[in-house]
Amino acid sequence: QVQLVESGGGLAQAGGSLRLSCLASGRTFVDYNMAWFRQAPGKEREVVGSIRNRGGSTFYADSVKGRFTISRDNAKNTVYLQMNSLKPEDTAVYYCAAGWGPGTSSNGMNYWGKGTQVTVSS
Repeated sequence: QVQLVESGGGLAQAGGSLRLSCLASGRTFVDYNMAWFRQAPGKEREVVGSIRNRGGSTFYADSVKGRFTISRDNAKNTVYLQMNSLKPEDTAVYYCAAGWGPGTSSNGMNYWGKGTQVTVSS
C-alpha cells in the first residue's frame, strides 16, 4: 500500500514557474513508476509525464515537453514536477500516481494522491 500527498500548487502568472512535490509513504517507493496527471474543469484527466522506478527514464506529454521536468529522490520518497513557462491552459488539478504501469496512461497506476490545484493567470 502506498499513500501519496501532493504539495506545491498555487497561483502563478503566465510565464512563471511552480514546483510540485509528491511524498509517498511506504518502503517500496523505489520499486514504483511514478506519474503526474492533471484534470482541468470540464475535461478528462490526462497524463503530464512519468518517471520509471530505478532507471529514472522519463516520458512527457507533447503539451508540456520542454517546459516541465519530472524527477525523483528515492531517498526522500518524493517525486517532483518542475513546471516552467506556465500557460493558462496548464490550469488544472494535478495528481501524483504510483504503480507498475509505464505511466503513459492511467493503466497500471494503482495509487493516487488527492491532487493539488494549479492556476495560471494570463
